[in-house]
Amino acid sequence: MPLYKTITVNEHTKVLIWKIEEEVETLEKDVVLTSNCRERLSHMKSEIHQRGFLSVRHLLKAAGYDARQLYYNDLGRPHLTDGRHISITHSFIFSGIIVSDEPVGIDIEKQREKIGRIADKFVDYEYAFLDKTQVRDLTVVWCIKESLYKLFATEGLSFKDHTRVIPFALKQGKAKAWVKYRSRSEKYRLEFMEFDGFTAAWALEDK
Repeated sequence: MPLYKTITVNEHTKVLIWKIEEEVETLEKDVVLTSNCRERLSHMKSEIHQRGFLSVRHLLKAAGYDARQLYYNDLGRPHLTDGRHISITHSFIFSGIIVSDEPVGIDIEKQREKIGRIADKFVDYEYAFLDKTQVRDLTVVWCIKESLYKLFATEGLSFKDHTRVIPFALKQGKAKAWVKYRSRSEKYRLEFMEFDGFTAAWALEDK
C-alpha cells in the first residue's frame, strides 16, 4: 500500500504514516537495506516486528532518504546524516516517522481497554481531568508522553513523575505539555490524531 497519511506540520516538519498490509517479502523490495539492517531483521522472530521495521524503510524512502542515511546514537535515538531530526514509531499495522529541522518525537498506539489498567504507571497530574475509563483520552496522553520521551531523550526520565499534559479536547487535536526533570523545565506543543482505532501524537519544542 502507498502512504496512508502525509501531514505537513509546518514548512520544516512532516509526518508520514504507513498502513502495513504487505507481506515481508513484498516490503523487502524496492528499498535499500544495509548489512546492519539485514542483520537486525534476521534476529526479529515476530513477523509484525519485521513488517514494522521494513515499512519504516519505505517511509524513509518516501521522505527522500535510504537506510544508509539513518543511524542511532548510544541511547538508541535515531539521527539522519544530513543533520535533520527524525523520530520513528510502529504499532501493529501502522508505522510512522516525523522529519524536521528541529527536535521532534512521535508515537502511534492502538486504542485498547487495557490502558486503563496501567494508567497509574504513567498518569499523575492528568487525573485532575481524566479517569481510567476514558480509553481514547488515556491513549492520547500515553502517545504524548512517549513522543516527549523520544524528543527529550534523557536517561532516567519518568512518564509519571517528570511529564505533565495540560487539559485538552479530543476534537481540537492539539495539546501542551511540560517536562520537568532535575534542573530543566521545558514546554512542548503537541498534535494528535485518531484513525482506524489508533492514535498518533507528535511533539515539538514550544518556542
